[in-house]
Amino acid sequence: MKTRAIRLYGVNDLRLETFELPQIAEDEILAKVITNSICMSDHKAAEQGASHKRVPNDVDKNPIILGHEFCGEIVEVGKKWQDRFKVGSRFSIQPALNYQGTLDAPGYSFQYIGGDATYVVIPHQVMELDCLLPYDGEAFFLGSLAEPVSCVVGTFHAMYHTTGGSYEHKMGIVEGGNMAILAGVGPMGLSSIDYAVHNPDRKPGRLVVTDIDDARLKRAQDLYSVEDAKQNGVELIYVNTKNYSDPNATLMEYTDGKGYDDVLVMAPVRMLVEQADAILAKDGCLNFFAGPNKTDFTASMNFYNVHYASTHIVGTSGGNTDDMRESLHLMEKGLINPAAMVTHIGGLSAVPEAVINLPNIPGGKKMMYTHLDFPLTALTDLAELGKTNEVFAELAKLVDKHNGLWSAEAEAYLLENCKKRIKE
Repeated sequence: MKTRAIRLYGVNDLRLETFELPQIAEDEILAKVITNSICMSDHKAAEQGASHKRVPNDVDKNPIILGHEFCGEIVEVGKKWQDRFKVGSRFSIQPALNYQGTLDAPGYSFQYIGGDATYVVIPHQVMELDCLLPYDGEAFFLGSLAEPVSCVVGTFHAMYHTTGGSYEHKMGIVEGGNMAILAGVGPMGLSSIDYAVHNPDRKPGRLVVTDIDDARLKRAQDLYSVEDAKQNGVELIYVNTKNYSDPNATLMEYTDGKGYDDVLVMAPVRMLVEQADAILAKDGCLNFFAGPNKTDFTASMNFYNVHYASTHIVGTSGGNTDDMRESLHLMEKGLINPAAMVTHIGGLSAVPEAVINLPNIPGGKKMMYTHLDFPLTALTDLAELGKTNEVFAELAKLVDKHNGLWSAEAEAYLLENCKKRIKE
C-alpha cells in the first residue's frame, strides 16, 4: 500500500513524499492515521536531525516518518495479534517504548511509522510492550491529545510527600491540600486545571493559578470556572501576579500563611522557579514541568528548607503507558476535555513549515489532519477566512458554538466536507 508522509532526512530537511509500505509481517499491524498533533519535540527532532538522541545516524539515507501524537483506525492485523486487535478499531499509541533499553520511538526512529502519514505499519515492538492503546472516543483529535494529556497525568502522579520518622515516599499530590500552577494558563496549564478539577480520584482542596496576562486568565476562567470547580470540591482562584508588589506574600495569604503542598512550574523562567520554592509548605513538592531549551538553565533554591522543611523537587517530561490509558479513559467518559489545547488545524502539507517554525507560531497545539490538504489555520481566523470559504465559515460557527474550542462536531464536519484531499 502507498502512503503519503512527512519524512525527516536531516536538519530541517522535511519532505512530503509518497512511497510504498512493505507488506505487514505476522507480528505487525497496518493502520490509517487520521490526526497528528505537532509537539515541540517534533521541532527539536527537525532542528537537530541525526544528532537527536532518538533519530538514527543514517537518517539521510533511511528517513523516518515524523510525528508521535497520533490517532487512527486499524486497517489490517497480522496473525499474531488477531485475537487482540480488530480491523476498524480506533487506536492511540504510547511512543515512549523503551524497547530493550533503546530510545527508539514512533515519530523519531522508524521508517514506516509516524503520525504525519496517511498509512503506517505498526511494528511488533509497539504491541509487545502493550503500547497500542484502544480508543473508544468519538473524536480522533482527542486520541491524538492523549499523549500530551498523559504528561499532565504523570505530573500529578510523580509528586511525592513524606511522613516524619518514615522514609516512605507517598506518591501523588496531597488530597484536599493547597496547590499552585504558576504560569498556568498556557495549553498544558489549562489541561492541568482540567485534570485537577475533574479527575475522579485525587484533587486539591484549593487551586491557585497564576499568570501575568489578563486576557489569558479570563479565557482560562471562561473554560474552567470558579463555580464549576466549587461543584467539584475545589476552591479555584485565578491571580495576575503582575498586579501585586509582593506576589509571593499575596499567594501565601490564600493559604493563611501555610504555603502550598504542590506547585507546578509551567514555564522555564528562573523567577517562577524561585517563586515556587518560596511558597512551598513544609513537605511541599515543586514540579518543574517546563522543559528549558538552555542546557545551563539554573535557579536558586532555599536549601535550609530542603534540610529542615523537607522540600521536594521533581521534574517530569512525559507520561507512561498507564498515564495514557487514564487519559484516554477520562476523555472517553467525558470527564476531561483537552480541546482547549488546540488552537490551529491544518492538512498534511502544512506540517513541515509548522514544525520548523513552531516556536514562532503563537497558541497551543497544531492539530493536523493527514488525509486533508489545507494551510495551517488558527481557529480564531476561521470566521474571516469563512468569508470566501464555506467550509471555514461553518467551522467558525461550530467553534463558536463550543465556546471557542475545537470539537468532535467540528472534526466530523471537516472530515466530511473538506474537498482538498492529500494526493497519494
